[in-house]
This record gives sequence, C-alpha cells and structure tokens, in this order.
Amino acid sequence: MPLTMARAGEENCIKKIGGKAETRQFLESLGFVVGGSVTVITEIGGNVIVNVKESRIAISREMANKIII
Repeated sequence: MPLTMARAGEENCIKKIGGKAETRQFLESLGFVVGGSVTVITEIGGNVIVNVKESRIAISREMANKIII
C-alpha cells in the first residue's frame, strides 16, 4: 500500500519506490531506500511528515504515493 495509507505513529518497511528514475533517485537521497523503515508523524493538507533515518521530512502527497510500504 502507498505511504499515504499508513497510520500516524506506525513504523513501516519500504518495499518499493515507484516513479521515474529522477524521482526514485531524489527519494533515495532523502533516505527512502528499499528495506528501510519509515514512520508517518502527521498528515497536513494531504502532505505527509515522516521520520526516516532519524530525520523528519515533509513530502507531498504525490511523492508519498510513490513509496510503497
């Protein structure tokens, strides 16, 4: 399921990252890697704030939909 469907506070494992090569590379540079863990902190107006590799990152709903957990 996409990251946008995850519940806040629940730790999830990243199974796949979709999108174009540039999009995947950008997400990987932020710390979103297959096998890594991601926790949704909160959702504001469709955008998602997540915890990845000890960092809080805000990503758009469109980007979050490309991250499959």
